[in-house]
Amino acid sequence: MILPIIAYGNPVLRKLGVDIEKDYLNLDTLIQNMKETMANAQGVGLAAPQIGKAIRLFLVDTTPFADDEDLAEEERAFLKDFNKVFINAQIIEETGDEWVFNEGCLSIPDVREDVIRNESLTIEYYDENFKKHTQTLSGLAARVVQHEYDHIEGVLFTDKLSSLKKRLIKKKLENISKGKINPDYRMSFFNPKKKTS
Repeated sequence: MILPIIAYGNPVLRKLGVDIEKDYLNLDTLIQNMKETMANAQGVGLAAPQIGKAIRLFLVDTTPFADDEDLAEEERAFLKDFNKVFINAQIIEETGDEWVFNEGCLSIPDVREDVIRNESLTIEYYDENFKKHTQTLSGLAARVVQHEYDHIEGVLFTDKLSSLKKRLIKKKLENISKGKINPDYRMSFFNPKKKTS
């Protein structure tokens, strides 16, 4: 089932995600719904807070980057098959040179900005079968994981911009939070007046 993606301005995007257990209610269905939602929005990653759940779960599928002619053949081959579920992830370390890449986010449509991140990371996580992994990633795979990991930490890529850049996109962000946009996929906009149970 395709779920609506939570738009910028909703407090759930600022919550620190909590760890989940193997018996988390309907976890398989949730992961499948997130995969369908991410594919429908043509994303390369999706974190649980983006569908309204403040838990430590995100998905990454870098297949679309495999067609990028500017990348080395080896990296393209890796990205073609990099399709993973990350549960209760913890970044152990970030290393390597800092580099700039133009990022966007499904929760912040039509906003793209250059973001500086470390080149490599080592991450510990559980897959969808609750098997534990430790993996070192670099390049675009590392960047997508860093971006999604930020979501489960309550951080958005716009937080990493200079104060000047933040001022320049302030109006766009306000419009997104008010629902004054027309994305190609379903979104859910925060209504502070709406009572929550």
